[in-house]
Amino acid sequence: MRFDILTIFPQFIEENPYFKYSIIGRAINKKFIKVKAHDIRKYSKDKHKKVDDIPYGGGAGMVMTCQPIFDAIKAIKKQNKGPVIFLTPHGEKLTHEKAQKLAKKKGVILLCGRYEGVDQRVRDKLIDEEISIGDYVLTGGELPAMIVVDTITRLLPGVLHDDNSALEDSFTEKLEGKKEYPHYTRPEVYKKMKAPKILLSGNHAEIEKWRKAHLKV
Repeated sequence: MRFDILTIFPQFIEENPYFKYSIIGRAINKKFIKVKAHDIRKYSKDKHKKVDDIPYGGGAGMVMTCQPIFDAIKAIKKQNKGPVIFLTPHGEKLTHEKAQKLAKKKGVILLCGRYEGVDQRVRDKLIDEEISIGDYVLTGGELPAMIVVDTITRLLPGVLHDDNSALEDSFTEKLEGKKEYPHYTRPEVYKKMKAPKILLSGNHAEIEKWRKAHLKV
């Protein structure tokens, strides 16, 4: 799967160790995914490579302009036909169900906003979906973009050592929309606290019943 991320700070993506280690790093190395950052400024036709301007009607802050974003997305669409997603606190909440739908795509294009946002014409003509990771404001869309990449990547076949791990994650249908059950590992007894015997029994049917009975809401 291909992730193209549009940002005015491509180094946040290219130099970020989060994409070099653990599950995401392995997924990139094994070519399950490709993550490419694109510098929006490179597409600006302004002699100073500006990508923002003052808002019509006045107001605080600056607004990202149309031209660089239109040209950037046009160029990226030649390689990635996936939906264009704008990361904004005004978007639809990112959920496990949403990630599952996006994981079925061959690629997505993620637009990271800055300043007071982007010109509305970008949203009207180019954006297929607007996604929020929560009801709060961040400095830019780069962190949300990384979260989207992570959430989708772990759902792709072959990325996790055991594909059932993704099925058993919190909020999946298998866990009936609840969070998760308690986890235990070795040693069996630690500071007089014992792991439940049922988990050591090898009886998978009974273990499944125990886990469902102990789901944390």
